[in-house]
Amino acid sequence: MLEGYRGKALEFLSSHNVDIGDLIELQKDGLSIKGVVMPSYSKEDDIIVIKLDNGYNIGVSINGISNFKLVEKKRQNTQTNKGEQKILKEKSEVKIISTGGTIVSKVEYETGAVRPALTTEEIINFMPEINEIAKIDVEVLFSILSENMKPEYWIKIAESAKKALDEGNLGVVIAHGTDTMAYTASALAFSFKSLTGPIVLVGSQRSSDRPSSDSPINLYSAILVAKNSPFAEVTINMHGESSDTYTLVHRGVKVRKMHSSRRDAFQSVNDKPLAKVLWKEKEIKLLRDDYIKRKEENALDAKFDTRVFLLKYYPGMNPEIIEYLISSGIRGIIIEGTGLGHTSTEFVDYFKKATKNGVFIGMTTQCLFGRVNMNVYTTGRQLLDAGVTPLEDMLPETALVKLMWILAHETDLDRIRSLMLTNFVGEINYRHIPEYFPRWFHDGIRLQ
Repeated sequence: MLEGYRGKALEFLSSHNVDIGDLIELQKDGLSIKGVVMPSYSKEDDIIVIKLDNGYNIGVSINGISNFKLVEKKRQNTQTNKGEQKILKEKSEVKIISTGGTIVSKVEYETGAVRPALTTEEIINFMPEINEIAKIDVEVLFSILSENMKPEYWIKIAESAKKALDEGNLGVVIAHGTDTMAYTASALAFSFKSLTGPIVLVGSQRSSDRPSSDSPINLYSAILVAKNSPFAEVTINMHGESSDTYTLVHRGVKVRKMHSSRRDAFQSVNDKPLAKVLWKEKEIKLLRDDYIKRKEENALDAKFDTRVFLLKYYPGMNPEIIEYLISSGIRGIIIEGTGLGHTSTEFVDYFKKATKNGVFIGMTTQCLFGRVNMNVYTTGRQLLDAGVTPLEDMLPETALVKLMWILAHETDLDRIRSLMLTNFVGEINYRHIPEYFPRWFHDGIRLQ
């Protein structure tokens, strides 16, 4: 089926017996263009969308084509009917769970908006080559943008991932919007006590039908990781540089989106990535050996208490907000403090009152890189005396999700403090790690 095509383009492709996923070659304006035919979302009826070998999609008008040939037919899609889909499901090696986001979105050209509303077939048609590296099954769990993600959805994602692994899949790929991907990754990481295979969250900064889309390469390499990696962790796989050479696999509890639009926006913070994926070579190059290995069973304990608050301190902030949070029933507060972990001294008495009322207060740093150390300055020591718990080098969002998970299991404040300082899945890094500042700030440390 030539999805999205109509008029002249549909007639042209049909006359040459071309389908989505076929490899074609054409001559136009003195240029030779070779690539895979992709679905079309263009409002023009004379445009053919072609995926080039470098991963980019381009639109080519059929007007002026001087030579055209069908080079190779795609492999038969095993999801053409319900009976075949059932066979695929029984034999799949990697399960893709779609929750929405840019990676499974397309542009509505009439409005310019990006809409997360793709079907199973459309997801696979974005990059038919994924069927060559693994037997794929797809579940569309949600079709939401990442800003609409909720803790109750984390539980549904975790349950679907466990089911997929229990059915014998080697790994799971979760298509997710990038803006809140780190929150979901942390939630899944704390929910699974053991995994038989990796859970790889993947997204894109640019929708799949844009020429500069990063979604095909990200998805392709995520499937490689899900099937072939030796580790069984919750990870995030995204572009490792602005071009299309490789992706990086980040530990889900140590990664943050560091840029609003760059394709290499994700970076491990106070940590090294787990692996580098050379997608053209189909090679996973491990960057460290302290990964969590595949286990014999999938143990899931997904529960979250949402009575938490993430508070970013700023100069002049009114400390009475703490009283309001106590009165509202909040059980835990994560502070994004300045520098080594500070707020103004005006907060000390309010924090004392909160901890006496059984409210956990944890301190992280707005700086992200580095760790809190509240013993250096007088203010930090006063905050410690008030019951504030320093959370080492944990990212604020990771600490927030971890607190949600712990509060769903514990009520004793001392026990909660102890568990927050327990390193479950690598969220705390006790070793000295060179600072991995974003590569667009300076050269940094090159990953060889």
